[in-house]
Amino acid sequence: MSTKNRFELDPERLATTDELGRRVYLYPEDVEGPWKNKRTIFYWFLIIVYLVFPWIYIKGKPALMMNIFTREFTFMGNTLHGVEPILLFLVVISGLFFIAFLTSVFGRVWCGWGCPQTVFIQTIFSKIETVIEGSARARRALDEAPWTANKIIRRSLKWICFTIISLHIAHTFIGYIVGPRELLAMSLHNPTQNLGLFITTMVVSGIFLFDFGWFREQFCIVACPYGRMQSVMMDENSLVVAYDPMRGEPRRGLVPREEEGDCINCYACVKVCPTGIDIRRGTQMECIACTLCIDACDDIMEKVKKPRGLIRYSTENELLGKKHSFITPRSIIYLTIFLALITAFFFFLSKSTELSFVFMRGTDSPYQVVTEANGKTIIVNHFTVKLSHQGEVKHELFFQVKEADLKDKIEIITPMKPLKINAPEVKALMFFKFDPSVLINGSRIIHMEALEHDHVLSTQEVVLVGPSK
Repeated sequence: MSTKNRFELDPERLATTDELGRRVYLYPEDVEGPWKNKRTIFYWFLIIVYLVFPWIYIKGKPALMMNIFTREFTFMGNTLHGVEPILLFLVVISGLFFIAFLTSVFGRVWCGWGCPQTVFIQTIFSKIETVIEGSARARRALDEAPWTANKIIRRSLKWICFTIISLHIAHTFIGYIVGPRELLAMSLHNPTQNLGLFITTMVVSGIFLFDFGWFREQFCIVACPYGRMQSVMMDENSLVVAYDPMRGEPRRGLVPREEEGDCINCYACVKVCPTGIDIRRGTQMECIACTLCIDACDDIMEKVKKPRGLIRYSTENELLGKKHSFITPRSIIYLTIFLALITAFFFFLSKSTELSFVFMRGTDSPYQVVTEANGKTIIVNHFTVKLSHQGEVKHELFFQVKEADLKDKIEIITPMKPLKINAPEVKALMFFKFDPSVLINGSRIIHMEALEHDHVLSTQEVVLVGPSK
C-alpha cells in the first residue's frame, strides 16, 4: 500500500479482520452533528415505545402481547386465540416485502434508523462505554494496557452496567410474550416456580449481553442476513449514504495541490464508522447507513471552508449526473406484493374472527334405537360440537335445523339452552332424537344453524344415521 496511515484499509479483507483472519476490534470515535442529533431523538423515541408499550393496557389486556405458550395474540384491545398458520405466514412474508420496498427506495434505512442492534448500541451501550472507559483513543490504550487495578475496576463496572441493561431489555422482551404484569408477579417468586420462563429470560439476557456488549458490528457483517439480501433489493436509484467522487477526487496527497478534489484524505469518515469501512470505496455490504460519516465529513468541510455534502444521502445515478427516480419498477413490484399480502391477511383475519363450529360424532355407537314408554321407536345420534371464535365477544347460542320440514321431527338436546360461549373454544355434547322416517336409506343430511338473537351466525352440515330399512 502506498500510504502508512493506519486508517487506510486493506482492499482484500474486512476492516475487522487481520492478515490471519482474527478479529480486529474497532474503536469508533464520537462525532456530533445534525444527523446524529436526529437519530438520537428518534432512537430514544423507539426505546421509550419499546419499554412503555407493553405496560399500556386496553380492555384489561396489554396493548401488544404475543403469547406463544397460550397461543394468544392481543393488539390494541383486540384478541386472537390460536392464531392460524396462514396468518403468521402472511405477517412474516408481508413484513419481508415491506422491508424490501423500503430498501429498494431508501437503502439500508432500517439498519441505520430502526434496527434494535443499532438503536441500543449507539444510544446506550456505547455511551456507557465512553463514560466509564473514555474516548476511542482511551479505550484502545486501555485494551492494550496490562491488567491493573484501574483496568479491572473499569471493565467490571462496564460489564455490570451492560448486564443490568441487558436484563432489563430481555425482561421487557419477555413481557411482550407473557404480559408485563404476569412477568412482574413471577419475578417476585422463587425462580423454580417458573423455571422454564426463568431460563428463557436468562438465555435472552445472555444473547443481548453478548451481542450488544461484545459481538456488535460482527453481527451486521457476518451474521445478519439482511446485509446480504440488500444487494438484490437495491439498484442505482436507491437512496444510500454515499461519497461524491466527482467532487472529492483526486484526494489530497495523491496529486499536485492545484489538481486536488475536495477530499483532504483525513480519514474522519473511517474513524467514526461503527463497522470500520471506508465509505469512499462506494456502497458496501457492511455499511449500515448510520450517517456518522456524513456528520464527520461535514464538520471537516466547514473547517477547510468547503461546501458540506461531500458525503451525503444520494443515489448512484445522481452521483453520476444521470436522471434518477425513487419510484422504480422494482419498488412498485415490492409494494404491490406487500399490499396484496396485507389484503389477504385481513381477508383471512375476518374469516377467523367469525364463529365456526364442527360436529364430531361420538366415539360410541353411531346411533341408538330407543323404545319410549309409549312404545314409539326413536333413533338417537350422539355428537360433540366444537365451537370456536376469535376476540373477546361472548355468545349465547341456540341451535335449530335449517330444513323447515324437519324442524318438528328432530329434537335437539344440549346441556343448556342457550349454549354459552365464554372461551375461544368450547366443546359441548349434543343429541339428536328423531323418528326413523326422517332417514332415507339409513342416513339423512341436514343443516344446523347457530343463532344468536334470531340471527344466524353460522351453518354446518350434519349427517344423521340409523338402521337401513
